[in-house]
Amino acid sequence: MGAMPRHDPIPRKGERDQVRAAAAWKRYWVIMRWMALLALVAVLLSLIYLKSSGQPVPIHMLIATAAGVGLTILVAAGLMGLLFVSNRSGYDDEAAGGGGDDHD
Repeated sequence: MGAMPRHDPIPRKGERDQVRAAAAWKRYWVIMRWMALLALVAVLLSLIYLKSSGQPVPIHMLIATAAGVGLTILVAAGLMGLLFVSNRSGYDDEAAGGGGDDHD
């Protein structure tokens, strides 16, 4: 008979886990504010670069450039931030440990 897959452990929430999670989320939002500012600066720099070419730039190209540059930075920062929140808040600890209730 083949090996049976293990079920995901049931997470146990304690006071310490909530404090860790709150600290992780607070840091996440601080970093996201900085990344939003960085995205805005990157959008402005890319628009300045387009305008410096000396040729007329269609409004559609300006909108597409602003959306592409800004959203790329925000999505990348958001996903990486969520990865770190998951690790720092203790959500990954239960899954990594296996739960300890194996019936081998």
